[in-house]
Amino acid sequence: MTTQTRYLRYDDGFWPHTLAVVYAFGGYVAGFALILFASWPGKIAGTLWLAHAMVIAGYMIHECAHNTVFLSARHNARLGRALNWLTGGCYGTYEDLRHKHMRHHVDNADVIALDYRGWLLRHPRMLTLTRALEWAYIPVVDIMMHAMLIIAPFVFASKKTQRWRVVRVAAIRWTLGALLFWYSWQAWLLYLLAYGLFLMVLRFMDAFQHSFEYVLALDDNPDLIRHKGDREYEDTHTYSNPIAANLPAIDWLTLNFGYHNAHHTRPTTPWYRLRALHFDTYGDDRRMIVPLKAQLLSFHRRRMDRVLLDAAEEDPAEVARRWRDGTVVGSTGASFLTAF
Repeated sequence: MTTQTRYLRYDDGFWPHTLAVVYAFGGYVAGFALILFASWPGKIAGTLWLAHAMVIAGYMIHECAHNTVFLSARHNARLGRALNWLTGGCYGTYEDLRHKHMRHHVDNADVIALDYRGWLLRHPRMLTLTRALEWAYIPVVDIMMHAMLIIAPFVFASKKTQRWRVVRVAAIRWTLGALLFWYSWQAWLLYLLAYGLFLMVLRFMDAFQHSFEYVLALDDNPDLIRHKGDREYEDTHTYSNPIAANLPAIDWLTLNFGYHNAHHTRPTTPWYRLRALHFDTYGDDRRMIVPLKAQLLSFHRRRMDRVLLDAAEEDPAEVARRWRDGTVVGSTGASFLTAF
């Protein structure tokens, strides 16, 4: 057994995982260099590169959560924690992030702790502002959920042991942010733009992959989890949204995350095998595939409705019909990168 295969979970995983991780860290550094020092064409390219580096970092965290990179869960966790500094999710713990995502798979539900919809309904002015910003494609709901990573230890008694952690992480990241603003306010704004694009890509991919019910709890109350372990429910309420099924390299831009039925069929399959698993499992059956045009239409048309509504618990046949005409609502606020 080589050193490589002793540490990696899959023998063929060295190059795909290595290239993805190097791209995430390298692209993050290169993107920052461009927005700091390049001319405006270079700054624009750097903003896009920085955003995409964070996208790849996010999906590699997802790989780590499923232990598809290393044999050791400890090694996967180390890599996941490091990548989480790139995505800004480091205010919360990797362990909480992974626990929530495993609940998603086991419970067949989107389990959340923050009832942001109820809060917005109780604050009409904030609802109006949120809808206006979402109309402008500013991912306010996702920003709220990420902000909960900072707020939660001061609100939830079960998370109070993380207060000092949040203070330390905030001191580091906010100091670096202040230094960036002091050096170049333009670069600071471009970083915020890159971060917004990063959130938008993840929410676009997440929006059309499930019609699971939302469960407002992080505990294990069995009365709230109605479809735990129900494989038929999971399969019929999960959808695949590849960007370009006929052009495999295009879907590498999101590490094949769009082949979501295949991922839920075998969650420990690494990203570079998901396309093959999809076609091995479903063949030419396209009933659970959401065409890109329908994704774009729904994402655009229902972007304000999605603040308060979602496709949860809709009849799968009705959802499939609405995919075709681009009117399905989709979902928001349940990113795998936020533990709340």
